[in-house]
Amino acid sequence: MSSRTFQSVIIQMKEATDRVIGVIDAEGNVVSCSDTAMIGEKWPDAVVRLNNAPDTVVVAEKRTMKALMSWGVYFDYAVFVEGDDEVAKSVCLMAHVALSGAKAYYEEKHDKGTFVKNIITDNILSGDIYIRAKELHFTTDLPRSVLLIRQVGRADVAAVDVLQGMFPDKQQDFVLSINENDIAVIKQMTPGLDTADLVKLAQTIEETLKTELFIKTVIGISTVANHLRELSDAYKEAQTAIEVGKVFDTEKSIMTYENLGIGRLIYQLPTTLCEIFLSEVFKKNSIDSLDQETLFTINKFFENNLNVSETSRKLFVHRNTLVYRLEKIKKLTGLDLREFDHAIIFKVALMVKKYLSSRENRLI
Repeated sequence: MSSRTFQSVIIQMKEATDRVIGVIDAEGNVVSCSDTAMIGEKWPDAVVRLNNAPDTVVVAEKRTMKALMSWGVYFDYAVFVEGDDEVAKSVCLMAHVALSGAKAYYEEKHDKGTFVKNIITDNILSGDIYIRAKELHFTTDLPRSVLLIRQVGRADVAAVDVLQGMFPDKQQDFVLSINENDIAVIKQMTPGLDTADLVKLAQTIEETLKTELFIKTVIGISTVANHLRELSDAYKEAQTAIEVGKVFDTEKSIMTYENLGIGRLIYQLPTTLCEIFLSEVFKKNSIDSLDQETLFTINKFFENNLNVSETSRKLFVHRNTLVYRLEKIKKLTGLDLREFDHAIIFKVALMVKKYLSSRENRLI
């Protein structure tokens, strides 16, 4: 970020107070100051104090300081005011507001990461994308994919910094903090990189966060966006992959949008339509009439491609016992799972029931 942006604001504030006002960077270097002789000084002790209390006013070496807003757990810049009294604190807080606004405006105009974040969160008009991309010398038609990392249970703000360490090229890949739990990685696709490689990358991310920060995550992977304007849709795909995975693939922690299958279609259906479908399929008895042992048998039968012999072997039961169970299911539901068409209907019905259950739990 240009120190001239800070300096112009500080010069204007200089007329309103006799206190020295300035800005230091993440290494403790004074990059802007109302007393220009101080520019270039380095205060490492201040960095330690600010990183230990990034959201509060701190005092270091008789200077009052407060970190400016930052995407990461550690500050990028901090404002300081000479003195450790109440006046210094008041001036520091006012300078913090002014300089935070200047920083946000500068990043909005010049920072590629902010630009990409605005695209995926729909905070920029599609027509303006071309204009801003040209101003930032941003290549618009490179293939990119979105990996959405959602922290489950306990969230750690340090996850952003860990991921930024994994993707150091900030001109090519972008690590964006979306909210307390979600982090988006916009990965530029190099020649030869495909979905399988993105899954391996997601596995590396998952393992790294688990090892370094003891964080559990789920990761959604979008299809490839071939243009900047498609990134917003790719981000939504990554979100959908996580949401659909929570319903139909609870054992998986990494979901790709292109492999969601029929679950994605069911997830988009109105609940009333799903209820009508279940009532039409199970005319004899409700799907709830099936006990857990029967459902377990059905799922094993599906897992083994409707093969009676293989399923009975996996269930450690006699073939005739499995046939008896399938006949029982036929009497209860009117569906013979040994017939392909009936099996498809039953499989879809189970997924629809699972979807409705997840909606009910969400409303509780």
